[in-house]
Amino acid sequence: MLTSLYIQNYALIEELDINFETGFSVITGETGAGKSIILGAIGLLLGQRADAKLIRGGAKKSVIEARFNIGPYGMKPFFEANQLEYDVECILRREIQDSGKSRAFINDTPASLTQMRELGEMLIDVHSQHQNLLLNKEGFQLNVLDILAHNEKILSAYQACYWNWKQAEKALNELVMAAEKNRQDEDYIRFQLEQLTEAALQEDEQEVLEREFNSLSHAEEIKAGLYRVEQLFSSDEGGLLSLLKEGINGMGALRKMYHPAQELTERIESTYIELKDVFQEVASCGESVEFSQERLDEVNNRLNLIYSLQQKHRVDTVNELLLLKEEYEGKLSAIDSYDEQIEELKNRTDGLYKQARVQADELTQSRLEAARSVEVELVSRLLLLGMPNVCVQVEMKQKKELGGHGQDAVNFLFSANKNMPLQTISSVASGGEIARVMLSIKAMIAGAVKLPTIIFDEIDTGVSGEIADRMADIMHEMGARNRQVISITHLPQIAARGLVHYKVYKQDNETATNSYICRLTDGERVEELAHMLSGAVLTEAALSNARALLKQTR
Repeated sequence: MLTSLYIQNYALIEELDINFETGFSVITGETGAGKSIILGAIGLLLGQRADAKLIRGGAKKSVIEARFNIGPYGMKPFFEANQLEYDVECILRREIQDSGKSRAFINDTPASLTQMRELGEMLIDVHSQHQNLLLNKEGFQLNVLDILAHNEKILSAYQACYWNWKQAEKALNELVMAAEKNRQDEDYIRFQLEQLTEAALQEDEQEVLEREFNSLSHAEEIKAGLYRVEQLFSSDEGGLLSLLKEGINGMGALRKMYHPAQELTERIESTYIELKDVFQEVASCGESVEFSQERLDEVNNRLNLIYSLQQKHRVDTVNELLLLKEEYEGKLSAIDSYDEQIEELKNRTDGLYKQARVQADELTQSRLEAARSVEVELVSRLLLLGMPNVCVQVEMKQKKELGGHGQDAVNFLFSANKNMPLQTISSVASGGEIARVMLSIKAMIAGAVKLPTIIFDEIDTGVSGEIADRMADIMHEMGARNRQVISITHLPQIAARGLVHYKVYKQDNETATNSYICRLTDGERVEELAHMLSGAVLTEAALSNARALLKQTR
């Protein structure tokens, strides 16, 4: 239930702070006083888009805040699911900057507009005049029927089956398209794979071959260089090994006379052993290096094959070619198994469709059963609202294809007069009749849904007199069932029925026009009703009529 509303620097409102009561309340005021501004501010708390142009001139920021008592309505799961702090007093706040940016808060925690919109839909329903146009919408009529049929579980079960079927159908279509495309490319893929398979590539093969190619291409130069190094080691005159041998002998002769000579001799001997080993390896390398034109051609041809494959497939390494080969093998394997996969997925899709069809039939049956009771209740309500010859029929037809809400097309047909054929409400009902139909539907929905607050914005348009009295009865009855109903009205018959009466008005000062809302006292209420009955000039007769109207309604 809405307990208070605070608005600052929004359109004509500099600052407004008002408390609301449970039950049926009314708001009155002259046209242009600011009632629509207050509704617009409430709309921002329900997640509607913000417009910086609505910030009061000269202000940097606009703030709208509402407090709700949500204790009786079982909304804690929403807060837990959205990781928001839960309290029986819920605070919604919206801040709009003059830069155009806006922020939303739920219980002082930053929230998204989606979260605010979802919570707002559970807290409050604002019915404005343009919502009467919803009667033209098949989706609205279907939703009304589902609410009154208490179809939540059946509809949820159907939608789960439906979306599973649609996802499987999408996957099947994608698989069929992929199979068709890959089959078109099968010859190309098979040819590329055969080339790579015939190449018999090995990991790191390219590096080994490139080293061998380099050695074979320079075999004579390498052999000559190794021979020169071998001569430096083994030459009889000035060779490294012979010179070191002389050094060992010379240093060895000094060992008895010079103590450090022992260690130096050992070090020269160690160097001699190491260099002798190097010499033997150089000699061995020299013997092993042989030029082979045949092997050079083999290596060159192999490398040319690798280079051409890399260039063709736009890769840089043999390992990448091997990965590409695996990819082609996978595609061919998939092509070979497409028929089996498609058949398996088709069977699954067909099974899910049958499940969805069964759920759709159950949904249709529940709607058919509810349609008859909806017709009876709606007619009974409209009879009380001065439509003695009214006839209502909930027409249901089945669509060719399943949709997100089942297989049913729902249309409310209406006739207000004898011997007149049933037609769509929008085509035959007057403005006043549409208002009465919508109020009746809202009253029926309110009885089926735990909606804390309902605001009617001039739903009484096009009606007067006794019918207005009866519409007031319905709204009063709705407010008496642990619900808050607020009606913005121009009719004194409805205004008199409110348990609490608020007035919206505007005043001018030296610099600006301001809109205000106040709760009327009993005396102020008599005057307001008298103005609504007789106009600007208060007469004793109007005041007497206002008192009588209040007394009668109470």
